[in-house]
Amino acid sequence: MKHLILAINPGSTSTKISIFENETEVFTKTLRHQTEEINQFETVASQYQFRKDIIVKEIEEAGYKVADLTCVVGRGGLVKPISSGIYEVNAELLKDLHQPVMGEHASNLGGIIADDIVKSINNGAKAYIADPVVVDELQDVARISGHPAFPRTSLFHALNQKAIARTFAKENGKVYEDMNIIVAHLGGGVTVGAHEKGRVIDVTNGLDGEGPLSPERSGAIPVSGVIDICFSGTKTKTEVMKMLKGEGGFVAYLGTNDARIVEDKKNEGDAEHALVWEAMGYQIAKCIGEMATVLKGDVEGILITGGIAYDRGLVKYIEDRVKFIAPVKAYPGEDEMAALALNGYRVLCGTTEPKEYK
Repeated sequence: MKHLILAINPGSTSTKISIFENETEVFTKTLRHQTEEINQFETVASQYQFRKDIIVKEIEEAGYKVADLTCVVGRGGLVKPISSGIYEVNAELLKDLHQPVMGEHASNLGGIIADDIVKSINNGAKAYIADPVVVDELQDVARISGHPAFPRTSLFHALNQKAIARTFAKENGKVYEDMNIIVAHLGGGVTVGAHEKGRVIDVTNGLDGEGPLSPERSGAIPVSGVIDICFSGTKTKTEVMKMLKGEGGFVAYLGTNDARIVEDKKNEGDAEHALVWEAMGYQIAKCIGEMATVLKGDVEGILITGGIAYDRGLVKYIEDRVKFIAPVKAYPGEDEMAALALNGYRVLCGTTEPKEYK
């Protein structure tokens, strides 16, 4: 049976859409939104009608009928921490997407738009979200930080990490839920997760000051220095937060968040760029080593994914330091659209059951 699945991935100034016929992508487009258009809305959630209308127009202009969609899968947002899986959009989920408990983010629009589309066509299609960044499968011991006022939380590239881990398992003739894998996602932020039998039992928080430095984030840095700046009277809270996420890492050291520029400068012999580039690889390798201890050394594969995984030199640098743990394989890029659509396809085929958001 042929299924027509729409995947929606909203970003701050763009919305990426893809249509899949079963497991095959047949149409994809990134819709760009002008800053002036976005700024007219008071909240992220209030953008949904604006973005939905554009999506519907693009789909129809591409020769597809919205009424033929079998299901719509939107990128999950900053909702309550939940276990991994695909969730049917219900009233409780919609409430938390419109009034997000973890903060506003463009990804919150995915479920809202998906729900609105299926309601408008009324053909029995259903709306879902899959593996949002708030997926939380941490074991209890991993939540302890060092002070009860600062518990560790799970916030990572769940959608891509889970999809790549499943791909690796399938390539090896195994099932993800039977394997122990370490996945390092290298993008604007970096997250490294320990996957034990289908659950991410420990992972670096890619947003709130954990793990390696990255193109835009400082990662784990000496806390006393942050405290000194906070009480120096020279920085506002917003400015300090930007130092940690948005203006940290490559931006702070080298003035750019483009890893390709850093790679090129390093290859041209620029010593400063080479050192910071190496520091990122060094810290990523250290985090992989930490996650190997979480899995007691029982690791079947170390997977490196995300946009920066296209840098073969960096992958080799990391591999040289961690290959004694397990074989290393790179999956450059982050095919989030396929990950979203395939989650929906598994529901339609009956190989997985959607979960209920409560």
